Amino acid sequence: MPIIPMNNQRSTTMKHPSITRTWKGIAVFSAAALAVTACGPDTGGGDAAEEGEETDWSEVEPADSIVFATNHPGGSEDLEDELIEQFTEETGIEVEVITSGANYEETSQWFQTGGGSNADVIVLSDATWFPNYLNGALAPVDELLEAADVDVSGYVEALYEDYLYEDNHYGVPYARSTPLFYYNVEHFEEAGVDAPPQTWDEVAEIAQTIVDEGVASYGYAFPPSNEYPAWGMANLVWGYGGGWSDEWDFSAVSSDETVEAIEFAQNGVQEGWANVAATSQTDDFASGVASMTIQSTGSLGGILEAADFEVGTAFLPDGPAAEGETPTGGAGLMIASASSPEEQLAAAMFAAHMTSAESQAIFSAGTGYVPSHQDADMSEVYQERPQFETAVDQLERARVQDYARVFLPGADLELAETLQSLLTSDADVREELERVQAEFEDLYESDLADELE
Repeated sequence: MPIIPMNNQRSTTMKHPSITRTWKGIAVFSAAALAVTACGPDTGGGDAAEEGEETDWSEVEPADSIVFATNHPGGSEDLEDELIEQFTEETGIEVEVITSGANYEETSQWFQTGGGSNADVIVLSDATWFPNYLNGALAPVDELLEAADVDVSGYVEALYEDYLYEDNHYGVPYARSTPLFYYNVEHFEEAGVDAPPQTWDEVAEIAQTIVDEGVASYGYAFPPSNEYPAWGMANLVWGYGGGWSDEWDFSAVSSDETVEAIEFAQNGVQEGWANVAATSQTDDFASGVASMTIQSTGSLGGILEAADFEVGTAFLPDGPAAEGETPTGGAGLMIASASSPEEQLAAAMFAAHMTSAESQAIFSAGTGYVPSHQDADMSEVYQERPQFETAVDQLERARVQDYARVFLPGADLELAETLQSLLTSDADVREELERVQAEFEDLYESDLADELE
């Protein structure tokens, strides 16, 4: 998900001489390029491992150096350098940094198509790691983390479980975000509203009051197609008891519950208490055009800087069928299956360092991502930006995303375009979502069924 750094300050820590940086040319591919390719990195498991052979990790010594491929999420280049320097000082393991793309998609495509053949640790997002798993390019990390003496119980459970497939984890949570509910405190006071809404029915009621009182043009702003609406609206759909899929069963996307949730949103736009933002719901909210919205936790810093009013934050609303669950997002650290056991062990130690409680407190404070470790001390951040505490507290409601959005190539784009169309027209919601279900089933059969057998 798109992340805006919480501040623009850059670390003044001197770079460790072991850190080098290489720019790889990145071609921008179509969405279809995110599907499984046959030209990914060598997945042979390194010189010390043969197919079917298990590694005795007690006999493995970590490598002296590893390669870290990253897109520096959230403008984190200096922070990553600082954390890498700490790691090298503590372990003696040198880290070569490769800038593998400008965003998650470019990094994933670069790795899939062979650019990352020498990478040991790779930053991959919730929506881009699975094609690399299908390519056989990712090592399961459970035994590796155990060999590196990592206590995974410290991770926020839903964030760690994002990387679970077929009884193995394929990454650890690194640069993570969730949606957050934002509201204009001054608009609420002007409209006589005492507290933020706790349910979607209250969102509609307050939004209608704000419009009726002439406080703002719209009470609520829905995300446009370029702002990942299937991510931001998952809470609404789950709250009605629906979903984008139930694992690989796609009937959920056209279920009565999902239809009802999307009809609620469509009616809100038609009734005038909500709009679909032209470019970004962040812009509509920060400019005062809309009084409430849902956007990434990572957008908090940008919103606070852009808004000339008091910004309130709250948990995502409850629905008529479920408590307000929040979808996970962002990126994790994956380990290449092609690396040698020595490199994989060093990579596991590095991933553990970058996602430790101490490192995550530093990384979260500097970028706006929520800390993926439960023991991260965020007290200083809360003093400066008390709204951020809402985002961290809300992690108790985090829910792993539906398979369709993050595992099925092309499905998130299909959802984005369909939601944009439905919310800006009077098209029949059920008919459109039944068409989406058929599209999902076709995508699964053509792109994944054979790979997953």
